[in-house]
Amino acid sequence: MSLIVSKFGGTSLASSQTFLKVSNIIKSDKARRYIVASAPGKTKSEDTKVTDLLYLTYDLAKHKINFNDILDKIINKYREIIEGCKLDMDLTDYFNSISKNLEEGASKEYIASRGEYLNALILSKLLDYDFIDAEELIFFDESGKFLEDKSYKAIAQMIKDHKCAVIPGFYGVDPKGNIKTFSRGGGDLTGSIISRGVSADLYENWTDVSGFLSADPRIVKNPRQINTITYSELRELSYAGASVLHEEAILPLADQGIKIQVKNTFSPEDKGTLIVADAETEDESEITGISGKKHFSVINIEKIQMKLDKSFYRKLMSVLEVNHIDLEHMPTSIDSISLIVKENQLASNYDTIINEIKTFCSPDKVSVEQNIALITVVGRAMKNNIGVAAKLFAALAEAKINIQMIIQGSSELNIIVGIKESDYEKAIRRIYDAFIVE
Repeated sequence: MSLIVSKFGGTSLASSQTFLKVSNIIKSDKARRYIVASAPGKTKSEDTKVTDLLYLTYDLAKHKINFNDILDKIINKYREIIEGCKLDMDLTDYFNSISKNLEEGASKEYIASRGEYLNALILSKLLDYDFIDAEELIFFDESGKFLEDKSYKAIAQMIKDHKCAVIPGFYGVDPKGNIKTFSRGGGDLTGSIISRGVSADLYENWTDVSGFLSADPRIVKNPRQINTITYSELRELSYAGASVLHEEAILPLADQGIKIQVKNTFSPEDKGTLIVADAETEDESEITGISGKKHFSVINIEKIQMKLDKSFYRKLMSVLEVNHIDLEHMPTSIDSISLIVKENQLASNYDTIINEIKTFCSPDKVSVEQNIALITVVGRAMKNNIGVAAKLFAALAEAKINIQMIIQGSSELNIIVGIKESDYEKAIRRIYDAFIVE
């Protein structure tokens, strides 16, 4: 019998109606034995996610401000879910405990994790599955690093003791018993860890879209859906801005070859997107997808015979490290180097960073370009198709869009172009029209 781990996102578990949909999906296939639950998301655009409300209660409690009105909103959210699912269940004691812990200075990570915890409790009751707290399965060290061996040992024991279970996503515990959370979207990562731990045949990630699209539908009208995508392509697109799945979620699965299926809770009959280790190209398009981000700055550094200074790069990286600057990309030439960084990180300490570069690296010239967008074109077929770069550059040239910089990885899986933010949406549309064959 095959074994499926299914993770359901916040929109899939936002109301009693969606809980009942999820219950029907799970019960339609007995292979769906281990379920990872997120906190309730939005039921409509003006709603606030439960996790954000929990963060707000923490902030209020920290400043000794009454948080009961916000906590009541959270309580009412869960009450609607329980009553709508006709469950004989009372969470009063849990909320009393949360309130007490808030007053006594509970950590932000503990408070944030309660959304997943309570949703998993309710879902386990609805399904008549065992509830297993993520504290029993997901472990971190003192610095917040995920402990693989200890976690997978606990998960291996779980499958011996529990045939079917619901597990909260997003968090685990450190050696002192403190709750530690993954980054936002970390429920995806919990799902992939559980999938690896139980040696699943498939990891399903249920959300509110029918898989990955080849471009942002807010920019491109009705973009083509991606039926199959590789782990590597997914990581490139996610890092570049696509947000369907947490970019780290495939890492626990890659060396085991466990497939991921992204599915739509509200249209479960849709095929979705299958994420695999390797795949053949499906159609005539040379690319799989297009993604991008805005709000970058480029620090351009010029220094004649730069490479003769053996310590140049080390000193430059030290400046970034000391000032907590994340380096996105670093195009170079014989006498110049460009550092692509997040605009807000540079802006927060602009003068110090530029002065330190001048002091420690002794450049001939330093200049900064702002309002830069990066567009990433990804495709496993690019490597074997001649003229992909030419087609990309021609499409932008025809649209009179100036390319500020060009970056390509050694795998030839992607091409990244830097352009002015004002050209961002137009560039995405032009690239899509040039490559995607309908």
